[in-house]
Amino acid sequence: MYRRLMQHLVRGTAAVAVSAGILLGTPALAARTDVILGIRLEPPHLDPTAGAAAAIAEIVYNNVFQGLTRIDRDGTVKPSLAERWEVSEDGKVYTFHLRQGVKFHDGTTFDAEDVKFSLDRARAADSVNPQKGLFEPIDTVEVVDPQTVRITLKRPSGSLPFNLGWAAAVIVAPESAADNKTAPVGTGPFKLAEWVKGDHVTLTRSDGYWGEPVALEKATFKIIGDPTASFAALMAGDVDAFPIFPAPENVPQFEADPRFTVVVGDTEGKTVLAMNNGKKPFDDIRVRRAVSHAVDRKALIEGAMYGYGKPIGSHFAPQDKGYVDLTGKYPFDPEKAKALLKEAGAENLSVRLVLPPPDYARRGGEVLAAQLRNVGISVEIVPMEWAQWLSEVFRNKNFDMTVVSHVEPLDLDIYARDDYYFGYKDLDYRALYERFVASTDESERLALLGQLQEKLADDAVNAWLFLLPKIGIWDARLEGLWENTPVPANDLTEVKWREQQ
Repeated sequence: MYRRLMQHLVRGTAAVAVSAGILLGTPALAARTDVILGIRLEPPHLDPTAGAAAAIAEIVYNNVFQGLTRIDRDGTVKPSLAERWEVSEDGKVYTFHLRQGVKFHDGTTFDAEDVKFSLDRARAADSVNPQKGLFEPIDTVEVVDPQTVRITLKRPSGSLPFNLGWAAAVIVAPESAADNKTAPVGTGPFKLAEWVKGDHVTLTRSDGYWGEPVALEKATFKIIGDPTASFAALMAGDVDAFPIFPAPENVPQFEADPRFTVVVGDTEGKTVLAMNNGKKPFDDIRVRRAVSHAVDRKALIEGAMYGYGKPIGSHFAPQDKGYVDLTGKYPFDPEKAKALLKEAGAENLSVRLVLPPPDYARRGGEVLAAQLRNVGISVEIVPMEWAQWLSEVFRNKNFDMTVVSHVEPLDLDIYARDDYYFGYKDLDYRALYERFVASTDESERLALLGQLQEKLADDAVNAWLFLLPKIGIWDARLEGLWENTPVPANDLTEVKWREQQ
């Protein structure tokens, strides 16, 4: 109540000041230089090279940490710590030319040795990098001189500049890398000021930043885990923006309120009902296909997402080049599902459905459980917090089924990995993926992308559900937030407030 009262007083004072400014010919009031953003989940730590949780990158990507390249708001690859690069004729040697005058937040100098350290660390045998597979094609990383790095690949890879733009590929310094989980030190325009566990993470502007100065002096990421509380915080002005708003049922109220901007964009979040292909009964393709036929995507999107979300038929986002519409591959057909289960001798299945914290998973899991029970599959719902999910499901593969959204872009490589949590091991898929990685011909790469999608759909590795929407709601005076999310990020480099007139 006190905060709302003070806001009304401030707004009233501002209105008087503006009126006086008009009469006296004085300039408009200066724009605010701070912002409070609501986030649904607290990150387990703040080092994107050591954790798979998207909540990490949503705070630090391109704000605190930067890579040789970066993925822009439209999904294109842009220069970052490397100002340019060249590729050899055989596609195996990339030479990156680094920016000069770049320093880490602790004052140490960024140079080619930091790049070599970061990439060698990411691909080392004992690496804990969540995207270690991205670095597997690298054979050697050489320091040519302090501003030049040569990366030689085992085989050609047209994806390298894109892969180096992921959050897991950011450049860290050997002096500070060990402490980045709690005291991140990067080269970005913001540095960590404060992390109050369970409440907020605050970043402040780094005055020594090498690039274009940012408008914001301070950005606070306020952790609000409850959708109802998220709605209340926005309405009361306790937060200025929710870049990924967790309560789609409230969107119409914000759309009707001129104080807010509402943008429904796309993410790379392929939401799947993941099945453990490495254990019974999901090692039988007939069971996996039965599950796929048991899912009514339309009812799921309506029931769990209030109509927001695009159905998908394989592990690929509809807005990306090379997308093939496979949503008709497994039409909703409970009788077909029952027949396949009977054929597989799996008519009396009992499964554990593990649900991580996001609302799409918790709400979606309830709908999916009802649909699976409709075809005779008994479902035990097991809710888990992220730390437990990462340990039990992602690392230890102790699950039958789970609902999760894979938000990394063009991440078909996960199905070619030796030890990924799906337990999918198919030599034909791996060979196809290797052809895609090695190809530098655009038309061939697009054709191979289609074949990869079709292979995953044919094998019913998972039940493909929907593309997670990015429902962004923020103060109408705020500019520069991303409308879409091609990578997990809340990039603040272009965010600013309009001047008050």
